[in-house]
Amino acid sequence: MGRVVAVCFRKGHHFSKPPALSIRLLAGLGVEGDAHMGEKVMHPYLARKNPDAPNLRQVHLIHRELFDEVRAKGFDVNPGDLGENVTTEGIDLLGLSTGTRLHLGDGAVIEITGLRNPCHQIEDFQKGLLAEVFEKNHATKTLVRKAGIMSIVLTGGDVRPGDAIRVEPPEGPHRPLLLV
Repeated sequence: MGRVVAVCFRKGHHFSKPPALSIRLLAGLGVEGDAHMGEKVMHPYLARKNPDAPNLRQVHLIHRELFDEVRAKGFDVNPGDLGENVTTEGIDLLGLSTGTRLHLGDGAVIEITGLRNPCHQIEDFQKGLLAEVFEKNHATKTLVRKAGIMSIVLTGGDVRPGDAIRVEPPEGPHRPLLLV
């Protein structure tokens, strides 16, 4: 079982999001008051391409362990700095299957839709950091994106730092996370 380390949201499209005491997840929409809240895609670049696409990026999660990893290489990254809504601990987010459900706190449930694609804004935030959130898997000759995962809200509720996270794998075989 994992836990919530921090929760963050921000009105308007800005890269970083300040930590909050709690966030409210709204079913089918995302984080109340956050720039990415909505049924349809809200990411500016993706909305220009297809404004009618469903919003598969309602809640962005990053594992705290990534911050420890990049801190060991000289970068100073804290919850919310990379634009995530929920910072987790104790769960291998990148190893989850598409469709995994995460139960956050007392009642909120989100479903994992895929990987976040790290963008140039990470490099703008701290020079050299973008290269650290990518890793080459030499065995599979693939690029591993470590900048978090995206999800949709199935059941709303309030989420706070310290809340437990329960992982509910989907039925069927493992489906690796793809970019959304």
